[in-house]
Formats: sequence, C-alpha cells, structure tokens
Amino acid sequence: MAAHRLFAVVLVLAAALRVLVMLGYDTAMVYWYDSFTYLDTAVHMRPGAAFHPAGYSWFLWLMRPFGSVRLIAGAQHAIGLGVAVMIYALLRRRGLPGWGATLAALPVLFDPSFVRLEHAILSDLQVIALVVAALCVLLWREEVTWWAAAAAGLLLALAGLTRTAAAPLIGLAVLWLLLRRVPWRGVVALALAGALPLLGYAGWYAQHHGRLALSVSDGVALWARTMTFADCSVIEPPPEQARLCPNGTVLDAASEYVWAPQASLNRLPGGRFAHNDLARSFALRAIADQPLDYLAEVAADTALAFTWEPVPHPDRMTPTSRFPYGTWTLPAGPLVDKVRAEYDRDIRGMRSVEPFASILAAYPYPWFLHGTLFGVMLLAGAAGSAGRRRAAESAGRRPAALLPLAFAVFLLVAPVAALDFDHRYVLPAIPLAAVAAALAVHGIPRREHRPADRERVTVPV
Repeated sequence: MAAHRLFAVVLVLAAALRVLVMLGYDTAMVYWYDSFTYLDTAVHMRPGAAFHPAGYSWFLWLMRPFGSVRLIAGAQHAIGLGVAVMIYALLRRRGLPGWGATLAALPVLFDPSFVRLEHAILSDLQVIALVVAALCVLLWREEVTWWAAAAAGLLLALAGLTRTAAAPLIGLAVLWLLLRRVPWRGVVALALAGALPLLGYAGWYAQHHGRLALSVSDGVALWARTMTFADCSVIEPPPEQARLCPNGTVLDAASEYVWAPQASLNRLPGGRFAHNDLARSFALRAIADQPLDYLAEVAADTALAFTWEPVPHPDRMTPTSRFPYGTWTLPAGPLVDKVRAEYDRDIRGMRSVEPFASILAAYPYPWFLHGTLFGVMLLAGAAGSAGRRRAAESAGRRPAALLPLAFAVFLLVAPVAALDFDHRYVLPAIPLAAVAAALAVHGIPRREHRPADRERVTVPV
C-alpha cells in the first residue's frame, strides 16, 4: 500500500475538486443541441438520424429511472476518476514507478477541461473511458490472449457507437496485433468483436432510417471541411454537384458551414442531411483534385491543439483552461420542453453557486499545460517508440507505446480531417498521449554506469 500512497493522495485531492464542482454549480451543464438529442434518444430508444449514434444515450437510458441530469454529472465525475485509476494501474503493471504513473494521470485528474466535461451531458467522457479500458485490456499482459482481444474489440465498438470517429480504432488495434505477431485467433477475435456490434447497430439504424449506416452526416461534415479551400474552377464538378460549390459565403471555421443558412448546401430543398450522399461525392472530388489544399487546412487546424495560449475556433467559442463563472440560460424550443417533460423536469440553465464558485474561478491551470504539454507528450511518445524500435523488433515485438500513440494521433487528426478542429474533440487524445509518453520514456534503455577497469601496465623486465 505504501507504494501507492502518492497516487492515493492525488486521487483524494482530485475527488475533492469534483465535490467542489458539484457544489459550485447548481446543475449539470447541458448544451444545445447535443445534450437534448442524447436525452431524447435515451427516452425513445431509436437511433438519431443526424450526427450522434446512440451509444451515450444507452448510458443515459440506464440513468433514466433517477430522472436527474445532476446525478448523471455525479456519476460521470466518478467515471473520470476511474479513468485515472486505469491509467495508473496500467502503467504500474508495465513497470513504471509510482511517481511516474501518477504523473501520467495528472491531466485527467486536474485539467479543468476534463472536469467540466464530466459535469456536462456530452458523450466525450464515455469515449475516453471506453478507449482507455480497451487499451488496458490489450496492454495488461505482454502476450495478448484471444479473450482479451475480444474484450478490447467490444470496448472499441462501444466507443465507436458513442462517437463514430472512434470506430476506426478497431482497425488500428488489429494492425497492432499483426505487428505484435499475435496468433490469428486473437486477431480474428478482436475484429469480430469490434465489427459485429457496429453491423448490428447499422441494421437497427436501417430499420428506422432506411439505410445501413451509423449516422447520416458523414457527407455533410466532409463537405463543410472542403468549404474552406474548394475551388470549383479547379474541381469542375458535374452540374448536380456544382450546386454545392462555395457561393461566396465566408465563415471563420469549417464546421460553421454545416449550420449556416446561407451556405450552398443549406439552400437546397429538403434539408442538409437529405443530400448527404451528394455532399460526400462533392467533398471527395474536391479532396482528390486539391489534395495539398486539403492537407494544409487539416495541418493548420490540428496545430491549434498545441498553442501556448488558447486560440478561439470558431471565433464565437472562447476556449479556456479555467472553470467558468456566471449564469447560462437555455434556448426555448419544443425539443427542450419535450426532454424536460420526459427525462428530467428540473433541467434548466446552469448558474454558479457561492462561495464554491469563486474558489473554482480562482483555480489556476495555465493553458500551456493543456495545449503545449500535449504536443510534448506526443513527441515524447513518438521519439521514445522510435528509439526502441530496433531493439523491440529484434525481440520479436513492437514497443507498447505505439498503440496509445496511434490511438492519440488518430483521435486528434480524424475529427479535423472529417469536419473541423474543436478544442473539445482534442480531449480524448490527451490521456492516450500521456500513456504513450510514459511507456516510451520508461522503455528507453539506460546505460549502467560502472567504474572503468584500471588498465594493467606491463613493466618490461
């Protein structure tokens, strides 16, 4: 127990911070329109037609008998602490000292961005918990058994059904197993356990919406991504796709084109999601004809994750590494009223509660620990893995850091490539980067310093 004393103290402090958050705000944070679509799906148990698959709504359905979004926030704070415990346990299992494993868990425990996420009715925390759990299962033992591979595949499938951007992690995990030369049973077990839930959900989606898919927004999102660089004089789309060309509307972020009524897609009859396939065709043509422009936009937006100071993106969203203070109202609308009546009648805008809110507002957490440190962790994970690659290959295996590093990079870049950068979308990658950096740095071979043998001097006789 003495070996875990440092982490125990840190965990108690992190739990106290979360108690302070529960006292400092009078309810959970709910967002228009994401929170209400999740809650509405939880009530009616049918897949949403637009952006969100139903994985998070299943958790909300389990919590529905209590009828309290505030209780959901409390449960999610406990899950957030559980994520840190998983990180610590995995790293200790892999041989890190207590202080090193504790250090890797600190961002999840004390970064206000994570604590605020736990206090919100949003799916991000569930994605983080499921991916970290899958990582623990795969890395817990040096040899990956078939049942561990199957469990990891199921966890990653649930993460993909919570947010579709996580679904391709199944493919990365399969590739990692192949690189590790895991027996075929393990590879097949992970692939099947990951694919079958996704196929089952796609069939359920088809029953309600008439198409085999996880959502009906991929084309719309990718079209919005291309609106920041698409040049139809270069693309030369056919007449049907030409209706989606930029029409002179200039917005400060790609994601803004999804909702802007003046954007070309939103001027077509039937609503934006009715043209998802057409939007996808246009976007793929634009990317194929302007690949460098596309890559430049993705690289520029991804770089916003590593800044020393926060950069608004879009301009109406002000990122911060502090706890907010004030009052937040909800918009009026039929969906809000419907969710209040069917899930929790006490749903309302959130306000700060004194004296706890003033303490939270004074909580210091500089942005560079959220942004720039994240970039340092990725570089450390990459450098450490590269340094160990030759030794690992000679031993017939790959460095363990490669898997969390690949997960982190994918979860960082994929949302930007598919739609746009969002500071919130960066969060699932941060704990994975911390694990990758810890494993990579710990695995760097260290030379043993021994006193040099004195040379024997031969004296001629």
